Amino acid sequence: MKEFGYKNTMAAPRLLRIVLNIGLGQATKDAKFLDVAENTLRKICGQHPIRKKAKKSVSAFKVRQGMIVGMMVTLRGEKMYSFLDKLINVTLPRVRDFRGISAKAFDGHGNISLGFKENIAFPEILPEEIERMHGLEVTIATTAKTNEEGRALLKNLGFPFSK
Repeated sequence: MKEFGYKNTMAAPRLLRIVLNIGLGQATKDAKFLDVAENTLRKICGQHPIRKKAKKSVSAFKVRQGMIVGMMVTLRGEKMYSFLDKLINVTLPRVRDFRGISAKAFDGHGNISLGFKENIAFPEILPEEIERMHGLEVTIATTAKTNEEGRALLKNLGFPFSK
């Protein structure tokens, strides 16, 4: 509040939600990949994922309308804060070659998106049990109006930004 001169506590930026997303490009060739991705997402966040279907057919990607092309979970409230704590203190330090989060990850409205190439950075996923490796995207939505406000909010929450 002091940094940006807010007089009211309700004007200060806060977290809205965290969205976890998995793209299922490989699922068109292998139907078992759907179950693997769903179980992984369920283990990571403790919530059942929603299967997202294609809205249009795209022949170049061999996607037909109605095919399942992704899965997502939206976290709010207590689950959001516990996932954020786990992300900052456990998962990010386990990522290979991690040197901090880039300032380019912001979208212009104070929200940030992080991508993980490997899902084994999360402590719930045991390397022995992995059948297939896949990526994961994490989007953190805030009420911040600018990237600077969002960066200040996340820095105060403990996010490791690169210099």
